[in-house]
Amino acid sequence: MQAAPYCVERLPSEQEALGDLRFRALLSSHDWNQLPLPIRRRFSKRLADGATVVYVGHVIETTMTRAGWMLAQVARIIGAPLPTSRDAGLPAVVNVTEDMATGGQNWTRMYTRRAGFPQVIHSSKRFSGPTGLEEYVGTGIGMALTVHVEAGALVFRSAHYFLQLGRIRVRVPTWAAPGALTVAHIEQGQGRFLFTLDVTHPGLGQLISQRCVFQEFPS
Repeated sequence: MQAAPYCVERLPSEQEALGDLRFRALLSSHDWNQLPLPIRRRFSKRLADGATVVYVGHVIETTMTRAGWMLAQVARIIGAPLPTSRDAGLPAVVNVTEDMATGGQNWTRMYTRRAGFPQVIHSSKRFSGPTGLEEYVGTGIGMALTVHVEAGALVFRSAHYFLQLGRIRVRVPTWAAPGALTVAHIEQGQGRFLFTLDVTHPGLGQLISQRCVFQEFPS
């Protein structure tokens, strides 16, 4: 799916100084300035003191192979962090709040389904670890993320997965990992952005692919 053309606009330094610089710190100044202004603003939004930002939209499409569907079902035991159905055209909501306990951010994603309760995915982004950013999905499971700018999109890629039990942390071997996860945030204009999620296994190829469009809900 082609992303809408983007225009790079520099955000004045005095405005950036008032925002959250944690995502910006993960990129070089050159890469950060290649992002469209709306993306820089979204990822510089300060959410201190329990403030929440809400994005509303819908799922455009979700595709998965049989192996991808099985992976998503098995992942239910750790909170169902992957799409569990191929439903499309249904509403979706994302809430982002500051994690006051860890200094990170809590992300809650809710996907409506044609039958049954909505799927709710909880994860916590923490600005720590060898790459500077980690995402936890519960039950001690997490992944280290690297951050990139590609064709004006903000892209997150899994570097490795890990299991943490108290102070003990074990890195999941590549052969036992579910595959490489890639998430992209692509500006679409008029306040909208495209969210893409892909899980690709080195031997089985692309297992899961999801495309959603969102925009910020006015507070």
